[in-house]
Amino acid sequence: MGFIELLICAPILALCVFGQTADVEELANKNADFATRLYSAISSASDENVVISTLGATLGLATLAAGAGGTSRSELLQGIGVASMEKDGEPERIQTLLQHLRETTSQIQATGLFTSQQVEADSSFTSKVKQFYNADVQKVNYADGQMAKGSINDYVRGRTGAKISEMVKTVDPQTMAMFVSASYFTGQWQQPFNVNNTQEERFYVNKYNIVQVPMMFRSDKYYLAYDPTLKVGILRLPCEEGITMLVLLPDEDVDYTHIEEAISGHVFRGWVTKLKKTKLEVQLPRFSLKQSSSLKMSLSSLGIKEIFEGSADLSGISSTAGLKLSEVVQSVAFEVDETGGSVSDASSNPFMDPLPPRLTFNRPFIFVVYHEATKCILYIGRVVDPTKN
Repeated sequence: MGFIELLICAPILALCVFGQTADVEELANKNADFATRLYSAISSASDENVVISTLGATLGLATLAAGAGGTSRSELLQGIGVASMEKDGEPERIQTLLQHLRETTSQIQATGLFTSQQVEADSSFTSKVKQFYNADVQKVNYADGQMAKGSINDYVRGRTGAKISEMVKTVDPQTMAMFVSASYFTGQWQQPFNVNNTQEERFYVNKYNIVQVPMMFRSDKYYLAYDPTLKVGILRLPCEEGITMLVLLPDEDVDYTHIEEAISGHVFRGWVTKLKKTKLEVQLPRFSLKQSSSLKMSLSSLGIKEIFEGSADLSGISSTAGLKLSEVVQSVAFEVDETGGSVSDASSNPFMDPLPPRLTFNRPFIFVVYHEATKCILYIGRVVDPTKN
């Protein structure tokens, strides 16, 4: 009898798992679209190194949406691209899917909403965002700028194991609420570089600026693609735990901004499908990026505006009149070295075949880190000068 029940239940169980998987993949695709739009908005404002946690931004905005209503909520869900995934009778559908995505792919170490002492957060909101997004809600004394800054930085420092020690440098004493998220890249290469093969090499920041950088080296079989339309090479570097990095090298006559303007979720997914295995020598600079960024202006340019205005409806967070968000701040620590995390003497044979083609990242490049199974984008960044943080 038990065997018969198993035969009956197995297809139902498989259908449920497949349904959830399909939903998560759809969510990841929509997140990729938001990720590339957000990156384009942020990168266009600077000509230096950039790194953002795109999944961190998605989860942060979803946290706020859990306490928003009316146009404020609509803008948040439309902005991150998930509004069409809502279903009648399933009020927590998107939250549950995002929770699954976070637990499957998470590199997010600290997520918090810091309100002024006058704001009393609703307990149901606090418990909901803790459950689905592992987000904390805390009060700080914004009237005392040093104390508020210290409270937020101590929280982030503790949650990231001191990988990120200074989230904010100043705070506005008029702040009612600030949302912060912090993460650091923890990937380890499946094919580590040998630290003994790392040598100082030239890196061409531009035609007028050449710097010396520690250039890592490895010869192996890699997945590679080329986009003839955008004139960019795509290298796949797999990490442990199902995480993968794509490193994008524009042709010498192509400015990296041309790639950034064209990148989209569709383009990203197209690159992944074109990858083919080949023997290759890879030279990639060791680099470390630590950045804190205000997302307020970039989010506003993507249509997420009302949460920052007096008309904001954040009544699900608190019944405090006039509650609005003053700032969304994100901090990311991203380190790439021979192992992918910290330097060690990884063993490899750099001479597996005589004279395979060589791909040298000795000029500005872009990178995309994503979860292999779902194609959910975790980070996007660019390295213009590897000698700068």
